Amino acid sequence: MNSISISPIQVRGACPHDCPDACALLTTVENGVATKVQGNPEHRHTDGVLCTKVSRYTERTYHAERILHPLRRIGPKGSGRFERVTWDQALTDIAQRLRAIAAVDPQAILPYSYCGTMGLVQGDSMGMRFFNRLGASLLDRTICSTAGVEGLVQTIGAKVGMKVEFFAESKLILIWGSNSITSNLHFWRIAQAAKRAGAKLVCIDPRRTETAEKCHEHVQLRPGTDAALALALMHELIVNDWLDHDYIARHTSGWEALRERALRWSPERAGEICGVPPEQIRSLARDYGTTQPAAIRLNYGMQRVHGGGNAARAVACLPALTGAWRHRAGGMLLGASGFFPVDRAALQRPDLLAGRKSRTINMVTIGDALARPSSEQFGPKLEALVVYNSNPMAVAPDSSKVAAGFAREDLFTVVLEHFQTDTADYADYILPATTQLEHWDIHLSYGHTDVVLNRPAIEPVGESKPNTQIFRELAQRMGFDEPCFVEDDVSLCRLAYGGTVNFEELLAHGFATLPIPDAPFAEGAFLTPSGKCEFFSERLARQGLDGLPDHVPNHEAVGTSSRYPLAMISPPARNFMNSTFVNVPSLRDIEGEPLLEIHASDAAARGIASGAVVRVFNDRGEHRCRADVSPRARPGVVNGLGVWWRKLGLDGTNVNELTSQKLTDLGRGPVFYDCLVEVEAA
Repeated sequence: MNSISISPIQVRGACPHDCPDACALLTTVENGVATKVQGNPEHRHTDGVLCTKVSRYTERTYHAERILHPLRRIGPKGSGRFERVTWDQALTDIAQRLRAIAAVDPQAILPYSYCGTMGLVQGDSMGMRFFNRLGASLLDRTICSTAGVEGLVQTIGAKVGMKVEFFAESKLILIWGSNSITSNLHFWRIAQAAKRAGAKLVCIDPRRTETAEKCHEHVQLRPGTDAALALALMHELIVNDWLDHDYIARHTSGWEALRERALRWSPERAGEICGVPPEQIRSLARDYGTTQPAAIRLNYGMQRVHGGGNAARAVACLPALTGAWRHRAGGMLLGASGFFPVDRAALQRPDLLAGRKSRTINMVTIGDALARPSSEQFGPKLEALVVYNSNPMAVAPDSSKVAAGFAREDLFTVVLEHFQTDTADYADYILPATTQLEHWDIHLSYGHTDVVLNRPAIEPVGESKPNTQIFRELAQRMGFDEPCFVEDDVSLCRLAYGGTVNFEELLAHGFATLPIPDAPFAEGAFLTPSGKCEFFSERLARQGLDGLPDHVPNHEAVGTSSRYPLAMISPPARNFMNSTFVNVPSLRDIEGEPLLEIHASDAAARGIASGAVVRVFNDRGEHRCRADVSPRARPGVVNGLGVWWRKLGLDGTNVNELTSQKLTDLGRGPVFYDCLVEVEAA
């Protein structure tokens, strides 16, 4: 009897990854199998185009190493040895272990999750309900963007900015701390349209990225000196009177104080700190002060240093000084997610804490947290971790300490995953989670202003389950009988925006556009308490902090250590998304192996040739990889491309063996690009 062939169908979805583009997807399904993932041409921001990574999403979903059944550890922690068990065995044992720990103190349990999916349902809903009901420790989710976001909050009120599509009409675009070709492809297409229409593109970045190569100008400053550059630009705007005095008077506060500070930052002073010629700073200020409309695309690389929050504040002041916000093609954009009216309380149910005050642990310092004993100040020793949507063994800083913590035999660890990552190797149980092609979800974007809905295109592969379902079943076994633990995923998708977004439109088209004004701050109306762009932040001053933006030197500034004379930054490899996609063979083949880019002068001084194995080290640890003597590195700065899985490194490490658990000035964020090292031939 012949099998019946079903005609191919296309299912609308959303890219789940930590990228500002938040693409709308079309997945082709034939006989229940996803055969192709492409961009939805009806979605203007996606325009039918996907990055190389996500266009190969079926390779990830049907990967030969996909975890398809619950697994229980049978070997030593870190050995990666597991046996298959049933869902009932796994969930029953996990619930019993968590219940026993919680009976003494539930704060000994910590969830660890981030943006392995950006989905509001699979990322932020049922799991948060579960841990709130349990009374577990809270996680301060700071590992990416909190310094820059706090800088924006203190200056313009929220993570908001100009609408990305209008960069196409800008006459000058500063691409600041962003390798857009790698990490913001659809913005780069818009910037290219502006370039074809006559706009000048300037890239500000310590690395000569693919983006920098294709801009008219590259300002190759030292890591952690962005605020000094921004203040010197202000200096030139003031002394040359390239200012919009009317906009400053009507829509800003703290002008006189900012003016006084900026006048201390001559191009010579900033140039010495930034490692940039003063004339280049003057030229950039002239371009910015005399070109309208001018726009800044700020990204997160520049805020992963000690002074990251102040740097974002300083850059955020610039458009108000020149009145760039008056134009829909002027202003700046770091992120747009503050525009989205997400009802997080409805999704996460903090009321389930029922008045309990759980402690908060910063995910950046997980290495130290896992090593701390019980104390009155810290609270109970961490006895259990539940990890989902994250791979902390690879992505958290100071990873030798993270590895030591995960290796504790007395730490009970559960990991929800697609693959046996570095973190999963240390789990007591691995629970197979669905990919984006297999579940419902709903998304915001931090790069545009459209809500995007994800429908499941295929049935879950193997015995995998959505995160939400795993936490529902755990809640049932824990005896949590509140009605919120049986809400299905479609209901959660409907709940996410509290009725402010037309869900029927999302079902019909896959996306819906928020009603944001074309030029949201043309007449001020910033989201600060004063409604103005706050050059001086009274809120920071009340905390005993500097109310004005300033240059805050790196924790580990160049010239402060004779043992470690090189600054190291660790930007993402082009074909990886944090540690996601590292195990996709076609993408890993493109990247080859972990590399350290080093300038020819620094390589020559150390007798290092391209292709040689080098030892990169500091007091925190060492990492061996191959050297790439490359013009992408500036003198005195090396670029350790990440984030590779540790197990794929030459010695079982990656660049985060070298990064520190120190925090940023604002927002309690990580300082991945504030790191001194030495390099030698291995």
